[in-house]
Amino acid sequence: MAGQRKTRQGIVVSDKMDKTVVVRVERLVQHPMYRKYVRQRKKYKAHDPENRCHLGDRVSIVETRPLSKEKNWRVQTVLRPANVD
Repeated sequence: MAGQRKTRQGIVVSDKMDKTVVVRVERLVQHPMYRKYVRQRKKYKAHDPENRCHLGDRVSIVETRPLSKEKNWRVQTVLRPANVD
């Protein structure tokens, strides 16, 4: 298992920075007492060197070395582009 990197899937909520996107990842967690599933959200800053991700895209991100103070993920693939109307 050495060398396994964490991966997450989420939706791009901001693409205003250069070579960086903010990805919101949602996961379901069971409440310890009430046993109800609760949706938890977390935002990650991910490196996007070609600026190919846009608002609303569903992307896969992978853990990498620290690239800045808050950025240690990078965009692996764009799974589904945003609906352009």
